[in-house]
Amino acid sequence: MTLEIIGAGFGRTGTESLKRALEMLGFGPCHHMHEVMARPELNQKWRAIAAGADPDWDQVFQGFRATVDWPSTHYWDVLADHYPEAKIILSVRDSESWFNSMQNTILPVLRDSTDPESFGTAVIRAQVFTGRLDDRDHIIGVYEDHIARVKATIPSERLLTYELGSGWGPLCAFLGCEAPSEPYPSGNRPDQFHEKIAAADAAKGVE
Repeated sequence: MTLEIIGAGFGRTGTESLKRALEMLGFGPCHHMHEVMARPELNQKWRAIAAGADPDWDQVFQGFRATVDWPSTHYWDVLADHYPEAKIILSVRDSESWFNSMQNTILPVLRDSTDPESFGTAVIRAQVFTGRLDDRDHIIGVYEDHIARVKATIPSERLLTYELGSGWGPLCAFLGCEAPSEPYPSGNRPDQFHEKIAAADAAKGVE
């Protein structure tokens, strides 16, 4: 099994819903930060990568047909080269809406983290946002620059820029799939996000 779909969109652009949608279309399992939080072996692999280990991508994504969200989206360009047949999906939303969602979910977790070896701290906080988690304009600029770089790098025939809330239509057209009769999935509201973080922290406490 090899990756067929690589998500290049930042977290909070509907990546959990996209994960579930891809799995409903038969492109599962789909790697997502939730898997990293739930699987100690994956967590250790990504911690090693965050610390500078040379990744064996085929081993990291063994058993997965797709990947979306952080941590893998940080390596979208490397993965696009490593899996040249994979299609790239850039999930996006309005910049202000994205920042507000980040402010209600991921940013507080990154600010409060005391685990320097976690991928979120070592890479997302320190590298992606260069530690400037209270600088709104900087964070939005990073987001917009990322979108522009993906669009400028990936050939249009290989890339779908998927706007949050677009439903099955553009996704199924891009992947050559028939749209399911079920509604496009939705979820991972801020309250649900924090419930999952709390559950993951509680699980660590009983290991």
